[in-house]
Amino acid sequence: MKLLAETHTHTNACSHAYNSISEMIQRAKQLGLELIAITDHAPSIPDAPHEWHFLNLKALPRKIDGIYVLHGAEANIIDSEGNIDLSEITLARLDLVIASIHDAALSEEIAKDYTNAYINVLKNPYVDIIGHCGTPAFPFDIEKVLKEAKNQDKIIEINNHSFATRRGSLENCFKIAKRCSELGVKMVISSDAHSIYEVARTEVAQELVKRAGINEDLIMNTSAEKLISYLCRRKGFDKSRFENEDPFGLPTLDVLDK
Repeated sequence: MKLLAETHTHTNACSHAYNSISEMIQRAKQLGLELIAITDHAPSIPDAPHEWHFLNLKALPRKIDGIYVLHGAEANIIDSEGNIDLSEITLARLDLVIASIHDAALSEEIAKDYTNAYINVLKNPYVDIIGHCGTPAFPFDIEKVLKEAKNQDKIIEINNHSFATRRGSLENCFKIAKRCSELGVKMVISSDAHSIYEVARTEVAQELVKRAGINEDLIMNTSAEKLISYLCRRKGFDKSRFENEDPFGLPTLDVLDK
């Protein structure tokens, strides 16, 4: 399976990642990818950038050196009501939003009910993907959550990085992937890269999905066109949004001639 769209990456806007946006984009180009999403951690993570970082992604073209560059974030689910740590104003400007649970952003309240946390965040119209939910530290009712993902036309991520950093994820992710296949739930396979050396590293996740018998039609990041078409359909974007190589939108001086 060829995955030509990388949906989950971090840059040195977070101090626990090690390369710039430009370096990540150039690495994607070297690897023959069509698309890379820049999805730095939202502010509840201690070393995450300020919310202004996400608001000002408008300064970044959505097409650089022939590569689509999605303006994104990995938001933190902060309670069982499914609230996340970016404002609606910011979320409305982003192309792609992953919602995840992280140790560093946990509250005692959410720990009581991970199932409802996931179900409620799936109802947020700005959220596209549930990130690395195979983490065994945050148990939830797989059946209920995946049925809600199907109902909301949302995406479940199989995260290659989890298999190195979140021990025990392999078995859970296999169960999740297999049930996604049975229910027809959309999926992405991502690297969760924190450096250029991890971009597009998805070999374990790809093998797991293969063993789970996933129909490739359910994998939304096999091409830039497939992912962008999904975002346009679900969020009402015009495809021209992603062809913009000049982010500034500066006015002409015609108004001065009137």
